[in-house]
Amino acid sequence: MEEKKFDLNSIIGFALIFGIIIWMFYLNQPTPEEIEAEKAKQEQVEAQQQQTPNKTTDFVTQSEAITVNPQDSVALEQAKGQLGAFAYSASLPSAKDHSTTVENDVLLLKVNNRGGYISEALLKNFKTYDSVPVYLIKDGKNASFNLNFGTTDNRILNTKDLFFEPTVTKNGDNTVLSMRLKVSDSKYLEYRYELKPNEYMVDFTIRSQGLQQVFNSSQTINMDWKLQGMRHAKSAAYENRYTEIVYEYDGDKDDYLGQGEFTDDEEENVSWVAFKQHFFTSILLTDTPFKNASFTSKNIANASDLADKEITVTKEFSATMPLELQGGELNYAMDWYYGPTDYRILNDYKRNLDEVVPLGWGIFGVINKYLFIPFFDILRSFLAPGLAIIALTIIVRILLSPVTYKSYLSQAKMKVLRPEITEINEKHKDNAMKKQQETMALYSKAGVNPMSGCLPALMQIPVFYALFNFFPSAFELRQKSFLWADDLSSYDTIANLPFEIPFYGDHISLFPILASIAIFIYMMMTTGQTMQTQQPGMPNMKFIMYLSPLMMLFFFNNYASGLSLYYFVSNLITIGIMLVIKNVIIDEDKIHAKIQENKKKPKKQGRFQKKMKELMEQAEEQKKQQQKAKKK
Repeated sequence: MEEKKFDLNSIIGFALIFGIIIWMFYLNQPTPEEIEAEKAKQEQVEAQQQQTPNKTTDFVTQSEAITVNPQDSVALEQAKGQLGAFAYSASLPSAKDHSTTVENDVLLLKVNNRGGYISEALLKNFKTYDSVPVYLIKDGKNASFNLNFGTTDNRILNTKDLFFEPTVTKNGDNTVLSMRLKVSDSKYLEYRYELKPNEYMVDFTIRSQGLQQVFNSSQTINMDWKLQGMRHAKSAAYENRYTEIVYEYDGDKDDYLGQGEFTDDEEENVSWVAFKQHFFTSILLTDTPFKNASFTSKNIANASDLADKEITVTKEFSATMPLELQGGELNYAMDWYYGPTDYRILNDYKRNLDEVVPLGWGIFGVINKYLFIPFFDILRSFLAPGLAIIALTIIVRILLSPVTYKSYLSQAKMKVLRPEITEINEKHKDNAMKKQQETMALYSKAGVNPMSGCLPALMQIPVFYALFNFFPSAFELRQKSFLWADDLSSYDTIANLPFEIPFYGDHISLFPILASIAIFIYMMMTTGQTMQTQQPGMPNMKFIMYLSPLMMLFFFNNYASGLSLYYFVSNLITIGIMLVIKNVIIDEDKIHAKIQENKKKPKKQGRFQKKMKELMEQAEEQKKQQQKAKKK
């Protein structure tokens, strides 16, 4: 790439711009009093916040919580004026910002008294790209959970602003945390969390007791769940590509919102909602489907932000589900899942959660679920992930080699016929219809089907596209190294650039370069077999031959290195197979002799061929009549 050269005018221009910026700063600099006020404000903010990503600080908004001394009758009456029956909860010792921790070997949860919801979710066995523990929720700053409801004394309350009383007990080996928002000792709204050993799934129950006279049954109780997806991967842009809302509705149907922005996308009979962040997912499940639910997905970071290595969050999700009272009470059996987006783990729950993993739609997903995932598990049981990818690629290419053989054989036949096709083109260059007739007649006599080279390629598409979805979604490749790639689920880097190239990035990945070279060689071999003079209106094959590897180079520079490794090895093996077919298996002289022999044999035409011939002859005759009419 040619370096940019700056002339004197450019230097002067930059100097002027820099001078203007400095002058603007000087004119707008704060007074000493403003500096002192801002400093005091900043110190107060820093005292309230620990090291939290800047973009998450304003996500969770809470009203001023009310706490009262039960001995202060005046304060208690004031609290009743604001909270009604729930003023009792504000007078308990638990009415303070304090969290209760429950954990097992894989998951640690902190549940805050204020709001009773999970304010921290830590996955113990995983690290981010920069060796920081994986938090799906951190310090309550990037998530919130709230019930908004009306009371019979005409108040609208939010549970996120009220204090729950925690109680920790044991149910066998399970840890149970009960969070109760009390009206009295025997009347309350309860969030019940039950954590099992070595499980990412947490039993979660919302129920009320004795609140028939408190809830206003004429008003909807809305449950709101919000989450900002925290960055965990080296490439925020690549992680963002697989960060989205997925949900199940109408029993076993599933859908997703995609990577764009969606506001109030509604669905009925929703049984679970997943806020997926590529390799980690937060899911809310319910045994009683929500009659309707609305979802919002918002891109916090734009394309330029995602290239920033300091970006901490990428998307903001929200879901609103109305809850129904039964006999004036709430009673919903739910579950929380905080864990990896691992197909095997999610599939074991038998609740259709494997659909959270983007394995491809239709036949592509079926191939991955029932062929590639089980087979890759077998290979991975005795091979390192990188070697397992190579072994899988070799086996796939060998199994598809008969298809490659048929494709190459068809190309070889077309190559033999090329001189005669060129002769026909020259002879009838002014008569497209006649040229087509003569060409089809030649194919028929020689026993060559020009489509037979395309069909084998089409047969391979489901396999290739399935693998295209499999490798970026394979959790077992995450943070697994191979050769110079330190993480097969992210891009490999052999050099960092001091600048960013649009659509390419600020680094150089070697696997995409190798894959592009292999694709270029493969295309030279295949297009060389059938390369003819470009026809009007037809694509320029030489242009495509050069463009495809270039697109591969740019497109995959930020993709998972495991996928680029697969394409490199796959095309390398295909080149080897084609060389064997060309130099060992296929004899072009024998093919030529066979074609000449076929041309001498009387060729019986089928009904379809006869009909096509008749139609073409009719069209030719009609054209001649039109030309005669014009001459007259």
